[in-house]
Amino acid sequence: MPSASESKGASARSTRSDAVRNRQVLLDAAAEVFVASGVDAPIREIAARAGVGTGTVYRHFPTRADLVVAVYRHQVEACAEAGPALLADSASPFAALRAWTGLFVDFLVTKHGLADAMRADSGGFEALHAYFLDRLVPVCAQLLDAAADAGEIGPGTRAYELMGGIGNLCAGSGDDPRYDPRRLVELLLQGLRQAE
Repeated sequence: MPSASESKGASARSTRSDAVRNRQVLLDAAAEVFVASGVDAPIREIAARAGVGTGTVYRHFPTRADLVVAVYRHQVEACAEAGPALLADSASPFAALRAWTGLFVDFLVTKHGLADAMRADSGGFEALHAYFLDRLVPVCAQLLDAAADAGEIGPGTRAYELMGGIGNLCAGSGDDPRYDPRRLVELLLQGLRQAE
């Protein structure tokens, strides 16, 4: 039979793992809501998507900027981790690149609201941007190199340039419902294939 201190330790670990899981659920829900409705979406919408009360959201993220920054970091990590996994599991390196750019576009939709949410903290925004580049440029470069090595795209495309081009396409949508950045990104990717 476990001692009282062992039971207490197991309970604390369980509570910590529950808190981590709850935070993860909130970040996933917030990312989905931000992609669909922007970073100004009501907190109650995020709470409903996560299956929690609004108080739980505020307990984890006291301000909207805290939530947006956490979602940003969460999505950077998801994109960074997805690159090698997609490369290992996809039918071809180009298919992995295409799937990764889809994740990257979802991320960029959230990122465009980040500057507004962090108006008062330009240094924090710059640090996050540097973190974004440090984590994602090497992943994109790995995908591009693999596609070039497989003869699926021409050599010489730089990750930073491709990511910047995708970012510019995603930023252009504004309020025009006819503007489809995903279609434009697909055209950009097809252009890479034609560059062989």
